[in-house]
Amino acid sequence: MSSMSVLVVDDELDIRELISEILSEEGYDVTVASSASEANRKRSKKEFDLILLDIWMPETDGISLLKQWSEEENLNSEVVMMSGHGTVDTAIESTHLGASNFVEKPLSIAKLLRTVEGALTERKKKTNSKRSIDNASFVSIGHSDLLKDFRKELSRVAKVDSSILIIGEDGTGREAYANYVHNISDRSMNNCITLDSLSLSEEVLKDEILGSGKSEKITLGIIDKLQNGTLILKNLAEFNLNAQLIINNILETNIFNINGGKEKIQCNFRTIAIVNENYLNQVREGRLKRELISNLNIQTIKVPPLREHAEDIPDFIKFYTDQLSEAQELTYRRFTVAAQNRLRNFPWPGNHIELKNIIERLLVKGITDDVTLDETEEELKKEIDKDPVESLIKQDLLSLPLKEAREQFEKAYLQQQLILCDGKVGKLAKRVGVERTHLYRKLKSLQIDIKTKDNP
Repeated sequence: MSSMSVLVVDDELDIRELISEILSEEGYDVTVASSASEANRKRSKKEFDLILLDIWMPETDGISLLKQWSEEENLNSEVVMMSGHGTVDTAIESTHLGASNFVEKPLSIAKLLRTVEGALTERKKKTNSKRSIDNASFVSIGHSDLLKDFRKELSRVAKVDSSILIIGEDGTGREAYANYVHNISDRSMNNCITLDSLSLSEEVLKDEILGSGKSEKITLGIIDKLQNGTLILKNLAEFNLNAQLIINNILETNIFNINGGKEKIQCNFRTIAIVNENYLNQVREGRLKRELISNLNIQTIKVPPLREHAEDIPDFIKFYTDQLSEAQELTYRRFTVAAQNRLRNFPWPGNHIELKNIIERLLVKGITDDVTLDETEEELKKEIDKDPVESLIKQDLLSLPLKEAREQFEKAYLQQQLILCDGKVGKLAKRVGVERTHLYRKLKSLQIDIKTKDNP
């Protein structure tokens, strides 16, 4: 997670350099611009948490620039105006255009830092509030007893300030539930940071967690930004063992050192880790440190897969249809009862991600107001055919005649088992308990490709 980003817009070089130096020393990611046109170029490439905007500038003044951003409805940053003594009234007026505050020139370093901190705190509150609304919307969907009980469980664990292990299949909304727990907890007004090992290289992971004090400039890490907040660990099994060790040591001691530094720093945060259902196998394989899992597994939440509460699928169809229609401006289409029932009876191995993707494709491709059963069947068939090797999981066997369902099951089962036996029929025969000659005939009848050379 990168530090909070600030854009400083001022035509005076000395002011830009002074502010940049002060804020950089405080750990902010600072970008500077000398004019309105340069500020627009910088904003087109990056979204900033805060913009410090001077009022008097050549070309376009700060008020006009702020008005432009407000009219274009693309102002997603907090804005603090910078003004001389003679322009304070103007700076106050700028609050009507979206500015959150102003600072007077000549600048007081203490006042500048207080104003910046206050503006960024306000942004965090807004971000947390939006996140809370989004997550609450998803969590509130579904009327089944299973989900009602699950929501009660989320509320219970949120009140207890200890580490949480969220277990579940991919696509079940585990990260959304993790954020929701933070948003209804006593830590909700503080940072919630997700650390995903897949987005970081092994080389930078340590600095990202602990920060860096190797050079004259100290860079704050995630742990430094988490005081009284929540850390979400995503794809935990993919963290390298050294990173797992670092996190475990912090959990056990509540103390850390900035990487390259000597000072021991006290920390206080809650950890929510996301794992797959096979995490115990990953422990046995050495991919997950046993002691880390022990420290994280104080409270456990098991997220139910979509297939276990199929009665909620019509509710989620409406939720995703509304969401996609609004967010991506897709044409709203109504799912017929037949289409909804077909989706209810699909096993959804990819859970919510798979359901949402299919709904999006049906909204995009449709030319009529209604989503029909035939359209739905076509999309589901594409989903099944993506990976024949996984047809045992992805095939909706209940929709097939008995003979065809049995063949599909046998083929998928034997294909998977053959992979585990390195393609050797002899090993496969012993593994599945079938006589070898009979097994050869079965593989041939199911059109399963086997090696010509087979070691018993």
